[in-house]
Amino acid sequence: PNPPPTKPSRQRPRMVYACMDPAQGFLFAGPVRATHRSTPGGWAKRRSVRVRRIRLTKQEESVMQQTTTAANRTGGRPSEAAFGSDVIVEMLRALDIPYVALNPGASFRGLHDSLVNFKRGQGPEMLLCCHEETAVAIAHGYAKATGRPMAAIVHNVVGLQHASMAIFNAWCDRTPMLVLGGTGPMNTSNRRPWIDWVHTALVQGTQVRDYVKWDDQPASVDAFPDSLVRAYRTATTEPQGPVYVCFDADLQEDRVTAPITLPDVGRYGAPRPPGGDPQALDQAAELLAGARWPVIISDDMSAHPPALPALLALSELLAAPMLEGGNRFGVPSTHPNDLTYAQQQTLQDADVVLALNCFDLQVSLGAVASRTRDAATAVSADATIIHISMRDFSPKSWVVDESRIQPVDLPIAADTGVALPQRLALCRKRMAADGAGADRVAARRQRIQSAREQIARQTEEWRRKGWDDQPISSARLYSELWDLVKEKPYSLVNGAFNGTGRRIWDVTEPAQWLGGDRGGGLGYGPGASVGAALAFTGTGRLCIDVQGDGDLLFTPSALWTAAHHRIPLLMVVYNNRSYYQDYGHQMHMAVTRERPVENVGDGIDIRDPDMDFAALARSYSVMGFGPVTDPAQLRSTLERAIRVVRDEGRPALVDVIMQPR
Repeated sequence: PNPPPTKPSRQRPRMVYACMDPAQGFLFAGPVRATHRSTPGGWAKRRSVRVRRIRLTKQEESVMQQTTTAANRTGGRPSEAAFGSDVIVEMLRALDIPYVALNPGASFRGLHDSLVNFKRGQGPEMLLCCHEETAVAIAHGYAKATGRPMAAIVHNVVGLQHASMAIFNAWCDRTPMLVLGGTGPMNTSNRRPWIDWVHTALVQGTQVRDYVKWDDQPASVDAFPDSLVRAYRTATTEPQGPVYVCFDADLQEDRVTAPITLPDVGRYGAPRPPGGDPQALDQAAELLAGARWPVIISDDMSAHPPALPALLALSELLAAPMLEGGNRFGVPSTHPNDLTYAQQQTLQDADVVLALNCFDLQVSLGAVASRTRDAATAVSADATIIHISMRDFSPKSWVVDESRIQPVDLPIAADTGVALPQRLALCRKRMAADGAGADRVAARRQRIQSAREQIARQTEEWRRKGWDDQPISSARLYSELWDLVKEKPYSLVNGAFNGTGRRIWDVTEPAQWLGGDRGGGLGYGPGASVGAALAFTGTGRLCIDVQGDGDLLFTPSALWTAAHHRIPLLMVVYNNRSYYQDYGHQMHMAVTRERPVENVGDGIDIRDPDMDFAALARSYSVMGFGPVTDPAQLRSTLERAIRVVRDEGRPALVDVIMQPR
């Protein structure tokens, strides 16, 4: 039905057939030629090979035999790379890395070419970013949504410095990712004047070594596979985290002249997580079963899926109130034992506290970061603290990201997904043998129910109080959003959710709330939201970013990446026209120093001129709505934006003028 393909050219064939007879010392090789013949279904290609026998030298025969032996021994396969950077791409494919986010740079021009041209179309897919902080943040958000690492590539020392804030966030969040980079040439005779010198560091990884799990700079092409396998294994071993691998520009561009064996990556996976000391688990079960008012604090169930059913069953067995730690999804907001919004009162009476995966135990135990720098916890000094976590395996000296060390009576190093089911079985045995346990459970259920009823009344009063306020209240924003998204799958991929929105929304699974940044710096939200939305693309899940205005101003070009790659994301800008976090600090300074409180907004308010984020979005080819100032117009504007995201598969931004908090 169609004309036959173009006839084969007489130029050198692109494919070569080769096989070796090691016993005889011969290599059989020849060009693969293609001809076409007509069939009822169209034109079919038939390949034919004309081979000739080539006698190998002793050295060539030895090299090929060594390569075959090594591949057989390790379960790997010979590399097909022509250049050093091709080997990197082969390994990324073997490790099933789906995406690579990058801003282009000369230090990895070889790797860039290999991603584009080496066996084109086999992945990983490139995401073009306008800033390295965005590239790493995209990898951060993707990993939080999927539990799998992707890669980000940053350009020598300058790109690494741009990316360092995002790498620090990933470290504090214990999120796995591969950060790759280029450097050099390390051979100074090959460096261009000026630019290669100022962009090359002596062991480049020292720049981020204090906030990655591991870094490496392999010194030969045949060391690339080992380095990347170790990097992936390290990043995905609990506690997880980012790793950095840097490749010499010369090595990337060198031709592969000796055979390289690619390892079987299935034999280099992360070790199975530990389940905890059986004696300690039994002791914990005894403490919980005999407690008067046991409290469970859960901080992150997303990385430990088997833990969630066991957590809920344990809470129901004991009638133990649950509190969410505040960093990621930890407790379903609809569960009858959830008392997250009565944290202080719940902890004050606790005689046994079971903490699970707490990022910061001091905060989880009720410490409030007040402006006076007081940080007393809510629990009694007599309370028994049990903490199941892997956090003790990832300390760093440069920054202590877990606050003040807390007294823990029974620390258990274990993965909660393994330890909690064991704990549940032990508690069931203890409760069955405790004759008075049923009465204590009944009394706790009644107390929890009364507390939840009070929380519900307070929440409804909070919603109504500022319903028609201008600027728009956070209660109105989250209420209107919830009414529009509750009937279909959703994910709040970024936003200060636990303080406000969680009171209103039904959050029942980890994918519905991914938490925020852990490093406390600005610039995380836009890139991380794009990365999470990328992960959920095609699933039917609406991705929502309730985005701070000041945070957006640090990395707004993430909007261009979302538009360019057609990533559906609803970004709702919480525009209070201020870096309001510092407002209270300046008010405290003014009051304590007896200075004018009228001046506290100087150097904080983002005004004169006011930012127009909808116009900013449109400049990046993202559909922009707003600014919305009238609460009566909020719902209809959000509806229009959601249609763009859901029906057209495009990003949209709604600029909402909000109250400070």
